[in-house]
Amino acid sequence: MKMKHVNARLICRMSAAAALVLAGNAMAADAFSSDSKWMTGDWGGERTKLIEQGIDIKMDYVGEMGANLHGGYNDDKTGRYSDQFGLGVALDLQKLWGWDNTQAKIQLTNRNGENISNDRIGDPRAGTLSSSQEVYGRGHMVRLTQLWIQHQFFDNKLDIKAGYFGEGEDFNTFPCEFQNLAFCGSQVGNWATNIWYNWPVSQAAIRVKYNINDELYAQIGAYNQNPSQLEHGNGFKLSGSGTAGTVLPVELVWSPKVNGLPGEYRVGYYKSTADANDVREDDNGLDAATTGDAYRVHSSKHGYWFVAQQQLTSHNGDASRGLNIAANATFHDKDTNFIDNYQSLMFVYKGPFDARPKDDVGIGFARIHVNDDVKKNAELLNVANGVSDYDNPVFSPLRETEYNYEINYGFHVTNWLTVRPNLQYITHPGGVDEVDNALVAGLKIQSVF
Repeated sequence: MKMKHVNARLICRMSAAAALVLAGNAMAADAFSSDSKWMTGDWGGERTKLIEQGIDIKMDYVGEMGANLHGGYNDDKTGRYSDQFGLGVALDLQKLWGWDNTQAKIQLTNRNGENISNDRIGDPRAGTLSSSQEVYGRGHMVRLTQLWIQHQFFDNKLDIKAGYFGEGEDFNTFPCEFQNLAFCGSQVGNWATNIWYNWPVSQAAIRVKYNINDELYAQIGAYNQNPSQLEHGNGFKLSGSGTAGTVLPVELVWSPKVNGLPGEYRVGYYKSTADANDVREDDNGLDAATTGDAYRVHSSKHGYWFVAQQQLTSHNGDASRGLNIAANATFHDKDTNFIDNYQSLMFVYKGPFDARPKDDVGIGFARIHVNDDVKKNAELLNVANGVSDYDNPVFSPLRETEYNYEINYGFHVTNWLTVRPNLQYITHPGGVDEVDNALVAGLKIQSVF
């Protein structure tokens, strides 16, 4: 009965998405015009008037489907759907109240659904490292994702932002033109275990940026590290109770034009001041899995990252079309972090066909490596528990490296609707060699209301 309900919800949501596509193609009214930036249109011109007054209302939807076509831990074929609704407002306080060079934003998000990676792809004892549906996670609940004010000083040289927001909005930022998590958004937050909270979780924070010149800026931030904000029901928590420490990121960002085409290069470092458990050793430097003693507690953890994005070509002089390349790499504290390094490489061609100048096609490759000490710790736990058979429920799977691949095509159906079918291939899901490689079919729907 549960499976029937899940499939019924899936069919309903996919039918609604199909209706959006048909509406976008069939209706010429302002509310569904393909040239409009919003599905609901300009509200008879009122929306543009609000923006001119400094009020920009934000409404959007992301839905992602994943179906296991082959392999994985459980090859019983099924589909899963997850989604996110967003509602917010961006405020230009100079237009509204005469506050020079000041902006503010409020954003709510609501996530729902299930994830094929949890259901079928990974061994439940180990899970997967990435996710075939990046929009899944952080609870089925409404969250306050952004509540901040921002001001520029000294002819826009100095930029200060304060309030509630996540690190990935400003540091290690990256677009989301894929469905697999390994190619989407701030990657430090995916692999810096339990300290860096990506969208939709917010944290009390301040970010200070200094524009060195038109192409180069440096920034530093301080983010309250509060694990209780991840708990269900704490989506609107603004108090500091439960604070474990502070995350301190610093970053240098260079945005040059190469042969007249835009690029962006980021290098950064983070440190968490919260206590962090060693992944292997006890206080005496011995293997905790063998001694049975508590794992050593470190006073902090750290890591660093590199991001490169560069447009390589244009199409007959049109810079909105052409080949783009992007690379990500993160490196983490080997004493305390489950993942010690990650790398990815992506290619996206925008406007591949003259008849479809706003479409895009992408291909990505990612490698996620589990800390060698995590594998050694699992080996020692298995010895201590007297198990060596992978099929024994008590066995701790040995995790090493997971590889993720994705190819997709983004149909720019209208200016407010993109539909992105994709195929994903996951090698050694969860970094576990015993789990079959998996092929996943995906579909990502992005709409702006």
